[in-house]
Amino acid sequence: MCVLILLILLGTRVQAQKAENIFIITTDGTRWQEIFNGADSALLHDTGFVQDTALSCQLYWDPSPEERRKRLMPFFWNVIAKQGQLYGNRTIESKVNVKNIYKISYPGYNELLTGYPDPLPILNAPQYNRNISVLEYLNGLPEYRNRVAAFTSWNVFPFILNSRRNTMMQNSGYAVLSDTAESIRLANKVQDSVAHKDKTRYDLLTFFNAREYIRLHHPRVVFLALGETDEFAHKSRYDLYLQQLANVDKMIAELWYAVQTDPFYKNNTTFLISTDHGRGRREKWVKHHTFVPGSGEIWLALLGKNILPVGEMKGIKTVYQSQVAATVAFLLGEDFRSNRSIGKPVFLPGAEIRTAAGDKALSTPVFETLTLTNEK
Repeated sequence: MCVLILLILLGTRVQAQKAENIFIITTDGTRWQEIFNGADSALLHDTGFVQDTALSCQLYWDPSPEERRKRLMPFFWNVIAKQGQLYGNRTIESKVNVKNIYKISYPGYNELLTGYPDPLPILNAPQYNRNISVLEYLNGLPEYRNRVAAFTSWNVFPFILNSRRNTMMQNSGYAVLSDTAESIRLANKVQDSVAHKDKTRYDLLTFFNAREYIRLHHPRVVFLALGETDEFAHKSRYDLYLQQLANVDKMIAELWYAVQTDPFYKNNTTFLISTDHGRGRREKWVKHHTFVPGSGEIWLALLGKNILPVGEMKGIKTVYQSQVAATVAFLLGEDFRSNRSIGKPVFLPGAEIRTAAGDKALSTPVFETLTLTNEK
């Protein structure tokens, strides 16, 4: 413990081995305000957004922001905050921003996964992405070929990840997951029984497919994109938005437990958790786009291999969504190469990892984190 404290105080560089596996997890349209402050009092007591304000307050309210956020997301604040790193609490000078001008989902996921905030118009429509994602890049390397898997609730992801151009395993929307395992066959039957299939699959079904596939096939790189937080927000249901965010926290906790109790993944896996865009403030929380303030404000969480247990990052330079893709590759010891000019890796406190592309190592003293060039 004394050594760790000394490293933090002195900002000593630590030579680290790369992570063997990485899980990228997103929850669509989740505001930083709830992540870092818990339930918003003004919204929680508004009967226009919450059907039963008394019960919702019993579940999520506490006068202390620290206690509120623990009530809402206990895994984030009992585990990640103690064993990992959290970026994006703007009240303590920690900012994570998107660079794309649109601040909606397709451009957000494109920026997050390709590192390129594409200036050309991208709508939330089924159009094949012209930019190469870090998932596609990794799947093209011999070490990760056919070891990359994407599970997504939103049915537009095959276009964002350009399924026409690569062979990575993808399961999106209500598409059937082809597998002979009995658990997945049963999940397909449950999924097929859903009466009204919308563009976004129930997150629990997406999560179950991902968890079972991970257990059975041990992919090295996993992308899990959950979507119901955004769906409930657009329906002006703050109560259901909070419930789903609490469910997301439970799913991530369950996945982390599964990873840490599996010899293949234990102590050599990193979780990177984020979102595609922010949302408006106060009564405009239901919306997000170019002209809604707050839509470009996001957050980032890291846990696992090579992630120093610093907790909430304070007083740091701005982190950009365009840095995430390169950071994913960096944590695996790879140097992401794209068909675009992309963001550089986030300088992670205490981590110095030599990439497969050369001897260049990236590191930074603790509390002097960040950013390089490059900024629904």
